Amino acid sequence: MTGYLSLENGTVFKGELSSVHQIPVVGEIVFFTGMTGYQEVLTDPSYKDQIVVFTYPLIGQYGVNESDSESAVPQVKGVIMLHCPDVYSHYQATSSLQEYLHKWGIPYMTGVDTRQVVKTIRELGSQNACICDSPKIPASQKLKGQIEQVASSELNHHGSGSVHVALLDFGVKKSIITSLVKMDCSVTVVPYDRIDLLHTLKADAIVISNGPGDPKEMGDVLPQLKEHILKLPTLGICLGHQLIALALGGNTRKLLFGHRGANHPVIDHGTGQVFLTSQNHNYVVEDGSLQGTHLNPRFFNVNDGSVEGLQHESKPILSVQFHPEARPGPEDASYIFEEFYQSIKQLGREKIYA
Repeated sequence: MTGYLSLENGTVFKGELSSVHQIPVVGEIVFFTGMTGYQEVLTDPSYKDQIVVFTYPLIGQYGVNESDSESAVPQVKGVIMLHCPDVYSHYQATSSLQEYLHKWGIPYMTGVDTRQVVKTIRELGSQNACICDSPKIPASQKLKGQIEQVASSELNHHGSGSVHVALLDFGVKKSIITSLVKMDCSVTVVPYDRIDLLHTLKADAIVISNGPGDPKEMGDVLPQLKEHILKLPTLGICLGHQLIALALGGNTRKLLFGHRGANHPVIDHGTGQVFLTSQNHNYVVEDGSLQGTHLNPRFFNVNDGSVEGLQHESKPILSVQFHPEARPGPEDASYIFEEFYQSIKQLGREKIYA
């Protein structure tokens, strides 16, 4: 059937709408530039309630499998593509992308001029959009409460390594946990609203996860965060990076259209290295807000100069805006996990010989 993608600014795009009943749907429209990794994108909790435009013209060619999802269910509100085949080629695939989206009731549109949609977002910024069988311009309103919908509600444990890491869950990706377990870590996932449990867990370090939405919505947890990250080695990823900055007195702002894709170049001023990263975020830390926080910008986006990561002047606190676990994307930044792991080991050695 004929479908319509209506943007908040009044622009309407026509295409072919999937035959699902959950319409109209409204969400923030964003775009992803990667050629692959659509399954990881659809199930990434950071995409909660968003309508994702895939810029690559052919999406779904290798199907959907049972192992590449970043959470148990798809998190997006809708999907916009130029073309999505009903056949797939990968030997591990168990369904087509079309079948997968139908199964979960996720509306999608094909035959849309995705280039023009992306140009509109780049010029006017991310905004609300509506997918429906008739033009319906969505209201201008901020979506809230996504973290509560994607974060875990109870403690759970993974791995049996020698280093005990408490992972504060604001909407964590499965592959972050997997990466830590591979680093000889025992991981306890802690709900974001139970930070008080850190007092009894006796963890060696803290990881603050990714997650959806505006980091300033988490203002209530910042005093507790500050207390704990100043005591233990800490790694913040994406939203976690922003929360570390806010907890220590910095500020964040919203980008015009965010960074989403698997090819964003970042420079590490600590090593001089430039590498490609996987990213998914709307908000960034303001460089000028960090005076007095004892946090120094270490990583910068090569394209727009925005802050991509921080390091504390004297404490083992490290944060990155990009995703060192990738999934999807290049694994160039995986050394961040190794650096974090070594900071934990170093602190342990210092305690032994103190």
